[in-house]
Amino acid sequence: MRHYYTAQQIKAAEAPLLASLPDGTLMGRAAYGLARVAADELRARTGGVAGRRVTLLVGSGDNGGDALWAGALLRRRGVAVTAMLLDPARAHAAGLAALRAAGGRVSADPGSADLVLDGIVGISGKGPLRPTAAAIVAELDAPIVAVDLPSGVDPDTGAVDGPAVTAAVTVAFGALKPVHALAAARCGRVELVPIGLTLPEADLQALDPWEVGRLWPVPHAADDKYSQGVVGVVAGSGRYPGAAVLSAGAAVTATAGMVRYAGRGAAEVLNHWPEVVAAPSPAEAGRVQAWVVGPGIGTDDAALEELRTVLASDVPVLVDADGLNLLAEHPDLVRHRAAPTLLTPHAGEFERITSVAPTPDRVAATRALAAEWGVTVLLKGRATVIADPTGRAYVNDAGSSWAATAGSGDVLSGIIGALLATGLEPAPAAAAGARAHSLAANLGAREGSDETGDDGLAPISASTLLAHLRSAIRILRVFPSSHVPES
Repeated sequence: MRHYYTAQQIKAAEAPLLASLPDGTLMGRAAYGLARVAADELRARTGGVAGRRVTLLVGSGDNGGDALWAGALLRRRGVAVTAMLLDPARAHAAGLAALRAAGGRVSADPGSADLVLDGIVGISGKGPLRPTAAAIVAELDAPIVAVDLPSGVDPDTGAVDGPAVTAAVTVAFGALKPVHALAAARCGRVELVPIGLTLPEADLQALDPWEVGRLWPVPHAADDKYSQGVVGVVAGSGRYPGAAVLSAGAAVTATAGMVRYAGRGAAEVLNHWPEVVAAPSPAEAGRVQAWVVGPGIGTDDAALEELRTVLASDVPVLVDADGLNLLAEHPDLVRHRAAPTLLTPHAGEFERITSVAPTPDRVAATRALAAEWGVTVLLKGRATVIADPTGRAYVNDAGSSWAATAGSGDVLSGIIGALLATGLEPAPAAAAGARAHSLAANLGAREGSDETGDDGLAPISASTLLAHLRSAIRILRVFPSSHVPES
């Protein structure tokens, strides 16, 4: 399990160490780790360390001090180090003295660098880059290693509301912060450097790939098609038959013991998935252990009746797409429903339900809706956020945006519905399903690259994603996290 800690939690954990350890110890640990990662990055990109050029962007806080001390260590390894002091009067005095003693120089010109260390703003900083810093960053063409977080990105929400750094690598000190998942595209690869912090269990977590594999249901000797989970799918209509095909197909592929389809697209579903058992309506479908309702059903009276019937059941229900649009007008159908309920909105659907956009703090917004309605909420995005009514929250960084394609959400609903039918609680089911879904998208984007020797990625469709779902589940179940392709 990966844990993500807020800036306030990190500062509270640092306080006893700062009080008990010799001055500069924590900064020394951070700087040593930063210098090591920077040297590794130089070696990987240029083939060596000595003789290479590194520019430090130095702000007034401790992150600037970390960068200066790391620069001194790199200088001792033969790196030409230049520091740009964005606020010379407030630069970290000891770090600056160490850099100069090692032979580093200070300049107002970043020069031509092989690598840049971003020490402009730390976890105490808020808001975008100031104009001077923004202008410098905009002119850089070297890869950037961010010190703890990319400057200009909010540490707790990952929000960006103006100029900000986009890093190739981010070196996180002591623990991961929400920014490292919520703004992963800004952070690049994240390297964690331990500095001796003692921290409780975090409020925001992410499942590791091997944990998803361990959660995924597999049949045992005494299992039959009923004990492996029977999921009902209400999806599709005359206008959107594909939603039924994708959602039902994902439930089949995600190893549900049986999929019962109840809707207006039975012919299309059976044509693609003959193992599905079809009925004309939820009332006639037979017993299920979980329902998926909403993808492509429309918002007419027939769709509303289907939604009412499903939500009146005593089993877990996942509501997506048109089902969410109907709930925006009829929220009492689901608020504080006795059986577990999972809502899976994208940002637009979230705003229709709540009348408030889920930004800038997507985790807080997701938690608030979950608590107010007594449901679990999965807020879709590159970083998918999941929260249940207790406040427990998960985040899944997809590693790419390949899944941002029409019909992808229909596939996700079917995957998670199959997991709900096996008895998994909504929050871990949603987190596991989101992980498999994003991996399948990344595998689809890589399709053919190994055979041709081409390292390029290609756009995918929801059908491509679904076609790679079985392989994604296999990888999650068999391989450790180091073997799982992220993008």
